[in-house]
Amino acid sequence: MMKHCLPKLAKFLTSVFLVLFSLISFAQEISKDAAIISAGEALFNGNCKSCHRIKQKLVGPALAGVYDRAPSITWIKSWIRNSSKVVASGEPYAVKLYNDYNKSQMTAFNSYTDDQIMSILAYVKAEADKPDAPVGPAVTAGGAAGAEGTSISSTYLNVIVIGMVLILILLLIILGLIISALKKYLDQKELSDDEKEIVHSPITLNTFFQSKGFIFLVVFLVASISFKTVIDGLYTIGIQQNYQPKQPIAFSHKLHAGQYEINCKYCHTGVMKGKQANIPSPNICMNCHSQIKQDSPEIQKIYSAIGYDVKTASYTGKQKPIEWVRIHNLPDLAYFNHAQHVNVGQIECQTCHGPIQEMEVVKQYSLLTMGWCVDCHRKTDVNTKGNAYYDKLIELHNSKKAMKVEDIGGLECAKCHY
Repeated sequence: MMKHCLPKLAKFLTSVFLVLFSLISFAQEISKDAAIISAGEALFNGNCKSCHRIKQKLVGPALAGVYDRAPSITWIKSWIRNSSKVVASGEPYAVKLYNDYNKSQMTAFNSYTDDQIMSILAYVKAEADKPDAPVGPAVTAGGAAGAEGTSISSTYLNVIVIGMVLILILLLIILGLIISALKKYLDQKELSDDEKEIVHSPITLNTFFQSKGFIFLVVFLVASISFKTVIDGLYTIGIQQNYQPKQPIAFSHKLHAGQYEINCKYCHTGVMKGKQANIPSPNICMNCHSQIKQDSPEIQKIYSAIGYDVKTASYTGKQKPIEWVRIHNLPDLAYFNHAQHVNVGQIECQTCHGPIQEMEVVKQYSLLTMGWCVDCHRKTDVNTKGNAYYDKLIELHNSKKAMKVEDIGGLECAKCHY
């Protein structure tokens, strides 16, 4: 009896040891290095945040504790690189996860290295270990303070306007008193009949409107307003600031980029590597909306465009383009490269496009004129950190505290016109 039990006991102890060892190594593999966590945050925000949160369920599960729930680190790496392959293998945990989330497939990230995946896990663990921020009174107090500030500003404006009106009335009264005093003074003088007639002549509307001074004033005002209107019209040719067209499918940036904090680069895929930011393809929409908001009339428009049948979860092959209306237009004679500004210059999208995360319907926020661009090039510091291309230029400009875009040829005509 003892002989039969010993091998089983040994096998059981070995299994327990392996599990404990894997758990210990599991925790040790996830780094706490600040640089690695920072790199993981950038990857998470750029690629994972559209579907996942750390402590809340979104399109996919909350990622806090994923390193404890998943079978192993190796499994997580395989899942991130190709979840469909893991599900197809029949692995129980993968199949359960796939079924629990309505058989929605996670985007494959084949290019991710082990280090990149581990940096994401490091960021997830660091965020998961942070205590939850207090919610409630502080936000309300801030809101009240903002409302009060707005009220105070409005009151000040009203006081200024009323004050200006009172000053104008006071000036008119003073002018009337001066005229009355002058008449009394002149009455004490010996005046001829013609002079007395002028001093005591009544001022009527007819005499006022026919006076040369009034005619000159009217002509001057009309000419000035007309001239200003013409100049303003000439300056606004080709400028579409605040242009806000209606799109064929209602898409809310306030909901997606604001409430759900989806990174702009997740949808506008060309912004980091090309001239154009690219209009997101319907395939990107389907990463989420193959499962979410299927009954929405606007989502139905996407299905119709790409020929997707919700009932069978298959494509019919009947497709038609979505005719999006372009909002931001630059003339053909001007060259602009998104990657040059976003990838190299590290310029945030909001710098040019405004608070896009607050817009229900997108509009052109900035002027996008030549003067607007030139002004930015005069003020913006060149981001030279970690970029060997600028080493020689930094040596040449070592007398300056910071190098502006202007200093590296940012105002040369050929930079944008060639």
